[in-house]
Amino acid sequence: MKRGIACAGNWIVDIVHTIEAWPQKSDLVRIKAEAEGTGGGAANVLLALAAFRTGLPLYALGLVGTDRHAETVRAAVRTAGADLSGLKTTDRAPTAHTHVMNLSGDSRTFFYHPGTNDLLAEDDIAVEAAAAKGAAIFYLGYLNLLGKLDEIDPQGTGAARVLSRARAAGMVTAVDLVSTDRPEFRAAVEAALPHTDYLFLNEVEAARATGLPADPADEASLSAAARQLLAKGVRRAVIVHTPALGLWLGAEGTALTRRPDPVMPEDIVSPVGAGDAFAAGCLYGIHEGWQPEACLRLGHRAAAAALKGATATESIPPLSALL
Repeated sequence: MKRGIACAGNWIVDIVHTIEAWPQKSDLVRIKAEAEGTGGGAANVLLALAAFRTGLPLYALGLVGTDRHAETVRAAVRTAGADLSGLKTTDRAPTAHTHVMNLSGDSRTFFYHPGTNDLLAEDDIAVEAAAAKGAAIFYLGYLNLLGKLDEIDPQGTGAARVLSRARAAGMVTAVDLVSTDRPEFRAAVEAALPHTDYLFLNEVEAARATGLPADPADEASLSAAARQLLAKGVRRAVIVHTPALGLWLGAEGTALTRRPDPVMPEDIVSPVGAGDAFAAGCLYGIHEGWQPEACLRLGHRAAAAALKGATATESIPPLSALL
């Protein structure tokens, strides 16, 4: 019986700066606090799953450099007790890193150096090795921030082919998007959909992936976007998350909306990683065969916990506390 989740894609070091205000051009503002941790879809989901402390086998797949940021990533994976044999190294670029400007009670802005993430190729992702070790789920994130894997060619994209390999190896596939604005955004998503069992995205990504309006608080508009993505090929479910709600639309007809418990503004340290924590909670439920309502509930509680820390996963407690 397969057990475990392989997390592939973006491995980033986030340097989170909490600032006193957003500056005008040429102005100076003070950094009130600074924290450093791992970031990116693969890193955040794997470390959130590890924070649940369930003993679930976890596998890291991706590419880092030979610099101090690479050691930060490797140390985090080792501390999580995950298998890092699929985390490869190159000296052709530095490890991806992001300077995150966080304004407490408001939002955050990212200054991203793609580094090794832009070099990640199909052959770098040891899909079959993870499957041979027993991984049941293959997670890939973030689509449209994967450099070479997002490039469109006559056969589709590298990301789509990686997902196809994962399904052929017997794994369930899960894909997460990123809120970047690139001309090929929709085409890159559509290439991957037929190889995607579960798709995670927010309202911004839903609009860019479909061309439809998607209001974060409007269930009808989010459902319309989700239905279009199912029609384009998503095999099991489209899962949309916004600050106002979580929406699960299943290929078999399940339609479920759940609104999270409110989080007091004074309890929010940083929203960095909240969406990834939501995905991790849902993925754990999917892995364990839970019903959609239970998956969304755990996703919302994990996201709420993530909001209370400066980095993406530092404040996520064990599963027993979330339940």
